[in-house]
Amino acid sequence: MIKRYALWFVCFWVMGTNVARASLELFITEGVDSARPIAIVPFKWEGKTPLPTNISAVIASDLQRSGKFKPISLDKMPQQPSSDKDVNYKEWASIGIDALLTGSVTLGMDGKYEIKYQLIDVVRGQLAGRKGEISAEKRETHQSDAHLLLNLRRVEKKEGLRNYAHQISNLVYEALTNEKGAFRTKIAYVVIDDKAEFSYQLRIADYDGHNEQRVLSSKQPLMSPSWSRDGRQLTYVSFENAQAQIFIMDIYTGKREIVSSFPRHNGSPRFSPDGKQLSIVLSKTGMLHLYILDLKTRDLRQITDGRSNNTEPFWDPSGKSLIFTSDRGGKPQIYRVDLTTGKTKRLTWQGTQNLGGQLSPDGRFLIMVNRSDAGYNIAKQDLETGVVDVLTQTVLDESPSLAPNGSMVIYSSVYGENNVLSLVSIDGRFKARLPTTKGRVRSPAWSPFQ
Repeated sequence: MIKRYALWFVCFWVMGTNVARASLELFITEGVDSARPIAIVPFKWEGKTPLPTNISAVIASDLQRSGKFKPISLDKMPQQPSSDKDVNYKEWASIGIDALLTGSVTLGMDGKYEIKYQLIDVVRGQLAGRKGEISAEKRETHQSDAHLLLNLRRVEKKEGLRNYAHQISNLVYEALTNEKGAFRTKIAYVVIDDKAEFSYQLRIADYDGHNEQRVLSSKQPLMSPSWSRDGRQLTYVSFENAQAQIFIMDIYTGKREIVSSFPRHNGSPRFSPDGKQLSIVLSKTGMLHLYILDLKTRDLRQITDGRSNNTEPFWDPSGKSLIFTSDRGGKPQIYRVDLTTGKTKRLTWQGTQNLGGQLSPDGRFLIMVNRSDAGYNIAKQDLETGVVDVLTQTVLDESPSLAPNGSMVIYSSVYGENNVLSLVSIDGRFKARLPTTKGRVRSPAWSPFQ
C-alpha cells in the first residue's frame, strides 16, 4: 500500500512541474470586467532619463492581480493630474471612477528620489466643491481634506523604488477594502535546471517574480519549501544525504539544521502559526502519517494512525487543527483533525479527488486541487455553505499557495507544452501566467507578511 500511494503522490507532483523565470511579464488570461474601476495616473517625472522603476505601472499591476480592481487604460483617462489641485472631479465621475491615485517623483541632489502621492476620493472631492464643483456654497462651507484618503511623501534610494511601489499598493488596497495588502511579500520555489552543476535550486523572489535570489543549490532533489511566520526561515525536504530529510534554514545567514531524519519518508514540513512546531509526514509505521515536532524539545507526537496514507498537512489559523489529504475513503480527499480530541472530519465531497488543501486566513475557505472530468484544477470551497467554485480551467494544476491576506493563489500549471507558474484571485476574476525561460519550478510557497 505504501508503494502504491507513494507512486501516485510522486507522479502527480512530477506532472505539475513548471519553468523557472528569468524575468517576469504577466500574460493576462482572464480579465476583471466586474472588478472596481480605479485610475492609477502615471506619476509625474521630469528627469532627463527614464525613471528607474515605473512606480504607477507596478501599482496598477498589483491592484489588478488582486481581482478587486480594474485600473483603466491611459487612453481612457480624461486628464493626467499630478495632485488633487489639478483634478477635474466632474470628468472622472462621468466615466465611473470614484478613486484616483496620482503623484510625482523628483530626483534630489543626494541622488535619492522623493515620491509624493495622493489617493483621492472623487465623490468627496466633487461634493467639496473643487474643480468640477457642484456649487460655490459647498466650496465655501466644506473646506476639509476628507477627499484625500492618502496624502503621503517618501524619500527612497534607486534600489528601493520597486519595493516602495508595492508598499503604496498595500496602502491603497487597505484604504479601499479595509483589508491588509500582500504586495510586499515573497515566494519560495524549487527550480530544476538539468544543465547546471547543481541541478536543484531553492530560490526566493518578490511575489511578482522580481528580485529573484538563489538561497540553496544541490545535486539532489529539494522539495516542499514552507516559510516561518517571521519570514526569516524556510523548512524544506532534501535528498542530499541519500535519503529524504527535513531541514530548517535561515535565508539571511544560510545556517541550516536537520530536524527530521527518520528511516524511509520525511516530508511535507510546515511551521505552526506560533512558529514553535512543525507538522511533518513520516512513514515510521509503514504508512504515511502526520506528526507534530516540537522545535525546542524535539518531542514527536503522532496525529494520525491506521492503514490509510495521510499527507500534505496544513495548520488551521488558530493552530488547533490540521487539514490533510488522505486515501482512507479509497481516493484522496481532504480531512480535518482536531489536535485536542483527535476527532477527524471529511471536508471534501465534490470531485473524484481533492488534494493539497490550504485554509484562508479567516478559516472560512478551503483552497485545493480538485480533480474532475475536466482535469486537475484549483478550487475554493466555502466551509460554511459547502459550495465549491472551480477557479481555473486548465488541464493540470498543482501546489496552490495562498497570499497571507487570502486574496490571491499562486500555483503550478501546464500551458501548451510548457509548465508555468500562474496566479488567480480567490474570487476567480483575474488570472495570469508568469512565463519562464529556463528550468522547471516546483512547489511555490507564499511568504507571510513582510
